[in-house]
Amino acid sequence: MHKPKVTSETPCRDGASTYADAHTLMGMRNERMRHDERGEDNVEDNVEDGDAPDATPGWSWMRCPIAIARTIGGAVASSSRRTRVAMSCVLLCLIVLLLPSPYVVEAPGPTQDVLGTSGGDPVIAITGAKTAKRVGGGKLLLVTVNAAGTPQFPVMTAWALVSWLNPQRTVTPSEAVFPVGQSSKQYAERSSREMTGSQKAASRTALDYLSGLGVDTRGVKVAMHVDDIGGPSAGMMYALGVIDELTPGDATGGAAIAGTGTIDAKGKVGAIGGIRLKMLGAKRDGATWFLAPEVNCAEVVGHVPQGLRDVRVSTLDDAYRAVLAIGKGQTASLPHCTVPRT
Repeated sequence: MHKPKVTSETPCRDGASTYADAHTLMGMRNERMRHDERGEDNVEDNVEDGDAPDATPGWSWMRCPIAIARTIGGAVASSSRRTRVAMSCVLLCLIVLLLPSPYVVEAPGPTQDVLGTSGGDPVIAITGAKTAKRVGGGKLLLVTVNAAGTPQFPVMTAWALVSWLNPQRTVTPSEAVFPVGQSSKQYAERSSREMTGSQKAASRTALDYLSGLGVDTRGVKVAMHVDDIGGPSAGMMYALGVIDELTPGDATGGAAIAGTGTIDAKGKVGAIGGIRLKMLGAKRDGATWFLAPEVNCAEVVGHVPQGLRDVRVSTLDDAYRAVLAIGKGQTASLPHCTVPRT
């Protein structure tokens, strides 16, 4: 007898045919069990070679929880009481794991050398002054965090659970990242505005700092460009990039220096989020030094990746002097983050 054959022509089968396929599979299994109980050997399935239902069809299971429920439901109807209970538990767990999660999963994001290019254009473009030639190969890396799980596109509970077990990811309630009622588009627009504001603040602060060092900044204009990165946390690194471009030589001395922190008009370095993940991203992309805001030091201590050295900074002057010291190899006195005494 020719049994119905399961195919994978469509991502998700019709519910009725899905049930029929599951029922066919369970019928075949029960028939074999009856033969086994009678002690009969060499039982044939009455299914020709190549016509047996495929137990693992190429359906898109992740997109078809209803089909899964119907498939397992049909099998449950033909099973013993103990099997029905077990399969019902499996079905319930599977449905829960496929449900949207109210969490955001964050992971180390890409880095960007502010002394380099982005999308073929310089990250920092300066007109009205002669800029330094890049010969040492040093880098000033801004660091980022990738977030998955926006209000309109939540992550599945299964992914949130797996990420919670991964030390290189963090799982945070969605409302702690996205204000209640804010759409993904609104969040992206706000993040873009914060990045633009951070770039302008960094340019002004860097030029003021250079003027204090005796550098003529009259007529100097700074434009910044970076693809697909938002937020204000790169302000300090942008300011360091402008300073390095407008001073002789290569302040980094060829070192790869990462860092993070907001910057204000007075040159104060402010707190940022996700610093542990940002350190992981910095280490992954070759940084050996990491400039950390002093106000974030409690999150840094005990979490610096092996091979990465943290430096505590609270002002733009602290950060620039640290870069100079690293470039000259005079790093013994650079301050680490420490746990504040209570």
